[in-house]
Amino acid sequence: MKLLKVKTTRFTIIVEKCGRPEVYILWQKPKTDRRFQSLLKNNRIMTVRTTESGTDFGEVGFYQKQGARHLAFPKSLKRFEGHRIVGIDWGLVQS
Repeated sequence: MKLLKVKTTRFTIIVEKCGRPEVYILWQKPKTDRRFQSLLKNNRIMTVRTTESGTDFGEVGFYQKQGARHLAFPKSLKRFEGHRIVGIDWGLVQS
């Protein structure tokens, strides 16, 4: 059985390359939120989830999971697709 190797990238590197994100709160269904759809189409959304051990990690794209938070970035995250984003520093997120 072959194990798939997932690339990991530090959150600080993504902030350096793509700018400081802001938390995006979905007040309506994702399909009807035009701004969210635009961000999604332009690869600027990251889904952040918490592991069972309590650490946060991110994935590029929109994943509708219980307790997930979404970050909107000023620039495209396309080059980080398929990476596991580690070391989420909430101090780098715009409020």
